[in-house]
Amino acid sequence: MAAPPPAAELPAAARRRCYRLPAVEPLVFLATVSLSLQGPLATQYLWDRLGADHGYYGANDSSSTGCGNSSAGNDPLRQEVETLVSHWNLYINLGGFFVGIFSVTLFGPWSDSVGRRPALVLSAAGMALQAAVYLLVMYLHLHVAYFLLGRLLSSLLGDYNLILASCFAYVADTSDKNTRTFRVAILEACLGIAGMLASIGGGHWRRAQGYINPFWLVFAASVAAALYAAFCLQESVKQPKPARLFTLSHYKAVYRLYTAPEHRSSRSQLALYSLAFFLLVTVHFGAKDIFVLYELGFPLCWTSDLIGYGSAANYLAYLSSLGGLRLLQLCLKDSWVAEIALVSNISGLVVISIATTTALMFTGYGILFLSMAATPVIRSKLSKLVSETEQGALFASVACVQGLCSLVATGVFNSLYPATLNFMRGFPFLFGAIILLIPAAIIG
Repeated sequence: MAAPPPAAELPAAARRRCYRLPAVEPLVFLATVSLSLQGPLATQYLWDRLGADHGYYGANDSSSTGCGNSSAGNDPLRQEVETLVSHWNLYINLGGFFVGIFSVTLFGPWSDSVGRRPALVLSAAGMALQAAVYLLVMYLHLHVAYFLLGRLLSSLLGDYNLILASCFAYVADTSDKNTRTFRVAILEACLGIAGMLASIGGGHWRRAQGYINPFWLVFAASVAAALYAAFCLQESVKQPKPARLFTLSHYKAVYRLYTAPEHRSSRSQLALYSLAFFLLVTVHFGAKDIFVLYELGFPLCWTSDLIGYGSAANYLAYLSSLGGLRLLQLCLKDSWVAEIALVSNISGLVVISIATTTALMFTGYGILFLSMAATPVIRSKLSKLVSETEQGALFASVACVQGLCSLVATGVFNSLYPATLNFMRGFPFLFGAIILLIPAAIIG
């Protein structure tokens, strides 16, 4: 029996298959640490800055236990600050969406040709640039409008959505159809671990040292993600080849997924699963956007350490959903797993919508323990509907849907929250629970 040829004599594509690809999970972990620290800290910084600018000095009183007495909930100045913070979050997310939707659909299909690494390096570098702008705002006490500039610069290079799109495409490149759902779930569990650690640490760190030192970690994590993609991660595309970046063919590749799929039946399935994904992620983003404001306000009146614990409890759902998904897959099809996850999500949001005490709020977070098991099922089903050479275009389109989710969620939930403060503070969560009945019906 002839001995196999030495590795040096093998073709380049075969040599690549001989090596084990380093995991993409560390990159997702680093990028999510950066994003998870940045989100709540930026909202609290806006709260403190805008509160001080409008004479509401109780907003940044670190010795305060929250709202103080019960009359704080009806304080017009406090409600004005809440509304301003909500609106600035809206402006920042709107700017990020309108720039990001063009850059992600450009870089995603491009990565099908040149490989995933260039897209990952660019998007991580963009996140580092955003963190640098935020640090300048804090050091120089610049106007909070520069937060919008930082977000625009990051979105120009793909932002966090391109990191997710490229990483999920990377997993699709390196997994078979039987194991893909669980591999996607592992990737999403990394989001939960990173978010949980960042949330716990961020709350205490901000309380002890303010905003600047935690934001240096945001910057460092983004730089580390870019370096990992550039020097540690091997390419997952089997035969990368040079391709033009600025061409309309990348946008056409995304368009063809839905208008001329490989199999005719795939068109309706792609559309339906995309709609279910859109509604599910919209509610997830919308609730996440206002969790901090809801917890800061009366009657919960949480301080920064409690906000950190709350965010950690929310992110813990990624880990519990991974375990639940693995167990449920032993006896149920993926679609039934998604249905159970949606029941968990709906129930948790209903409890949170009526939470008036810390115990009830954490009970709501606990009920959400399976809420994140639906998204890996949908991502996996979408991935299986297209060919290997279309994974980048597919996940770029999913990232666009996710960007649209961010836009709609920010517009609806950040507008709905101040509008319903007077009669039911938790109404946006109840609204989200009702919306989730639609993807439950689609998948069912």
